[in-house]
Amino acid sequence: MTRVAVLGSGSWGTAFANVMADAGQEVTLWARRPELAEAINSTRRNVDYLPDLELSDNITASSDVAAATDGAEIVVLAVPSQSLRDNLGQWGEHLGDESAVVSLMKGVELGTTKRMSEVIADAGGVDPSRVVVVSGPNLAKEIAGRQPAAAVVASSSPRMRARVAEACATAYFRPYLGGDVVGTEIAGATKNVIALACGMASGMGMGDNTLASLITRGLAETARLGTALGADPQTFLGLAGVGDLVATCASPLSRNRTFGYALGQGKSLEETIAATKQVAEGVKSCKSLLELARSVEVEVPIVENVEAVVYEGRSTRDVVAALMSRARKLETN
Repeated sequence: MTRVAVLGSGSWGTAFANVMADAGQEVTLWARRPELAEAINSTRRNVDYLPDLELSDNITASSDVAAATDGAEIVVLAVPSQSLRDNLGQWGEHLGDESAVVSLMKGVELGTTKRMSEVIADAGGVDPSRVVVVSGPNLAKEIAGRQPAAAVVASSSPRMRARVAEACATAYFRPYLGGDVVGTEIAGATKNVIALACGMASGMGMGDNTLASLITRGLAETARLGTALGADPQTFLGLAGVGDLVATCASPLSRNRTFGYALGQGKSLEETIAATKQVAEGVKSCKSLLELARSVEVEVPIVENVEAVVYEGRSTRDVVAALMSRARKLETN
């Protein structure tokens, strides 16, 4: 039995904590609010995020980071990407010297354009070889329902990725090992923005041809950017790439697609936030992704146009027209 701390009690943090508990690990789930931790312990449910999931008896909730991480061999970070640096400023001393530090987050930091593993190393003082990234088509509600799914467990350290993969392997959750941290993270961050675009198109009443076109060209953007940053092109054909992209762009369970759908129906950014009671990750990351792409001179027209809707107030119909009127080119460029 491995001692695991999961810092973040949102949907995916809770679902992944349950995966690791089902795999036989001793898990402490950290919640920021003491009342939520108490409710989880007393009801065996996280009613704020996954009310239908009865949590494993191997899970204990706590609002004390020091207690949650005490003796942990694996520390899982599952907070919003743009709050990671601030959190690590408080948590750095609790991450241990030998533990694997797992990132469930999919984003690029505003202001620095750093990937989440880079933020962990920078703000948390964690050696990059200890950082492990878990990514793939992993919609939290389906994982909570123990529906079969697979994921990539990526790290530069074979030992660390093997440790984490073994700790989360269950009858319904199959981890695959990977060494491409850059590609795994770029795919995870970019797919959220492409999902916003797909949601916008659906909200405007567009059909499957449009959706398939956006997914395919979105994958091309992702691969261009990732390879320019040193990623393995094969990563984008796997679970962290096309797998996660399809799930996030097509599923009604996807927060990014749902958020984009509201924008496509003509709601303003403020109205959409009020209606969904949250800001989708792609909304936060589209600006930083665009800055990152421009820094390596890579064209990302879908990301650019989503950013224009979110931050510049452009209409979704103007964005469609802009994308369709771009200069013709070879598909493989």
